Amino acid sequence: MASNDSETYRPRIALTSYFQEASWGVWNTTAAILPGTYVQAVVAAGGTPILLPPVGTDESVLDLVDGLIVVGGPDVDPSLYGATPHPKTKAQPLRDSHDTVLTRAALHRGLPLFAICRGAQILNVALSGSLIQHIPDVNPDANYQPAPGVYGEAAFSTTPGSLIQGLLGDSATAPCYHHQAIDAVPASLRCTARSHDGTVQALESTDVGWVLGVQFHPEQNPDDLRLFRGFVEAAAGYRADRTVTSNATNSNATTMKAMSPA
Repeated sequence: MASNDSETYRPRIALTSYFQEASWGVWNTTAAILPGTYVQAVVAAGGTPILLPPVGTDESVLDLVDGLIVVGGPDVDPSLYGATPHPKTKAQPLRDSHDTVLTRAALHRGLPLFAICRGAQILNVALSGSLIQHIPDVNPDANYQPAPGVYGEAAFSTTPGSLIQGLLGDSATAPCYHHQAIDAVPASLRCTARSHDGTVQALESTDVGWVLGVQFHPEQNPDDLRLFRGFVEAAAGYRADRTVTSNATNSNATTMKAMSPA
């Protein structure tokens, strides 16, 4: 048995990343970066992280991995859902294009998809949903972004029978940091968690497959990796199914070749 198919195999998890100014050593220049909490959560959950910078986007790279995480970041360009930019909206079109292409490609392949904060918003918009551009405009009492660099806490209830309910139970809390939120949800998705004020906290596909978008930041709570473990387990299952299918195809091809006349 090949080593990457053994019991020690760790599912390969692709993560989107930032492409912006960063500093290290004596350098301060553009770099492909990702907050370490995402990488640490994937490793702690049993996966092998692989970063995909938003440059040279190639959706075929998803054929080499077992799951995709679309991470948080700046606002989604409102032109993608037919809205005029709000004064508080700060988009990053380079990431919009990259994340949208990979999100749609993962859905097409049936690849396990975990979309976090901005990632959940990309998932919603990629399937023709829309966003609330500034939550305080519609909910002045909301406190999902208490101060610059300070995480808030989202409390929410989950839908019975959903992926998130199976992993977190009927209700939970999680770190959050966002000033935008899901608005209209497309028919191909369903809301499976909400806060008491109505804010959408989780989205799942109405089709089969492991697809979960969360508005909060589970990677910021290393003591609760239930969502990451559930995702990595789904990625392992995807790998196993793909391996069985590939082996069966190769076996059939070998049989047909053996039966062919010389």
